[in-house]
Amino acid sequence: MSTITAAAGYPVAAPFNTNPAYSGTFIPAVWSAKLNVKFYAASVFGDISNTNWEGDISAMGDKVIINTAPTIAVSNYVVGGGVNYQVPTPSTQELNIDKGKYFAFQINDVLEYQAKPNLLDMFSEDAAQQMRIAIDSTVLYNTFTGGAPENKGATAGVKSASFNMGTDAAPVVLTAANVLQKILEMSSILDEQNVPESGRWIVIDPMTRTLLMQSNIAQAYFTGDATSPVRNGLIGMIDRFKVYVSNQLPKGAATAPWISGDGSENSITSPTGVKRRAIIAGHTSAITFASQITKMETVRNPNDFGDFIRSLKVYGYKVIAPQGLVLLIAA
Repeated sequence: MSTITAAAGYPVAAPFNTNPAYSGTFIPAVWSAKLNVKFYAASVFGDISNTNWEGDISAMGDKVIINTAPTIAVSNYVVGGGVNYQVPTPSTQELNIDKGKYFAFQINDVLEYQAKPNLLDMFSEDAAQQMRIAIDSTVLYNTFTGGAPENKGATAGVKSASFNMGTDAAPVVLTAANVLQKILEMSSILDEQNVPESGRWIVIDPMTRTLLMQSNIAQAYFTGDATSPVRNGLIGMIDRFKVYVSNQLPKGAATAPWISGDGSENSITSPTGVKRRAIIAGHTSAITFASQITKMETVRNPNDFGDFIRSLKVYGYKVIAPQGLVLLIAA
């Protein structure tokens, strides 16, 4: 009987899709049980949106009807003038669960056996992280222009119209000298819309974070923190904003359309030739997000020794309170 020597490998029929490619030379190589750390983009959308209606969905195509409380009129009272009764009618919005993302991969039994790490757990964890990043980038991109018209542009502010938040053709040039002022102006724009003080957030890009670190933000009295807020990730509070740093914010290169953080979206075009980037601030009530993993399946490979693993996640999102969202277009 012939034997397989240490230098030989398992024969592989083409095509055999593995990543990296299977070389057939597992023996005598040793697979370590220790995994190298992998860096992932930060996912912030779960912290800046609400998921109030997430429990109402079950599959792609579901629709959630959202009721908004009506405004009750207050009238002047005149003795003997009678009382007029209002019939309150809630306004409604529809949240469509019309988007989905999936991942699918295969594990060969030979690879599973020879690799000390649990490949199923390792691949599934990576796939879940990649799905979060993809959804985060997509949602940030598709909601960043969803604020009220009074909350963006060169004359932002529903009452004062005195705050320059930049436009596509004339973005605000941010510097260490003015970046804090612009963030405080975004807070004032929300004040003019009567947005609650608690639950406010702002998402900035790494370049803006660098400008903040060069500004007088190190003075703790600006933030309400006992110490300087220069930290990683959630870097603290500015005014009443929780400050998040993300490289998934939309951006626009010179003479190019806006694109999402991962480069997968490019449907919002712009005629400007100025390089620009978006900074978004708001309240957690402004954007609603609902998602659910509807399928997680392991199927035995009928043509080989191994398994197919696949998962489907459906989701939907919508700006339901545009007055609670502010857009700054910066250069």
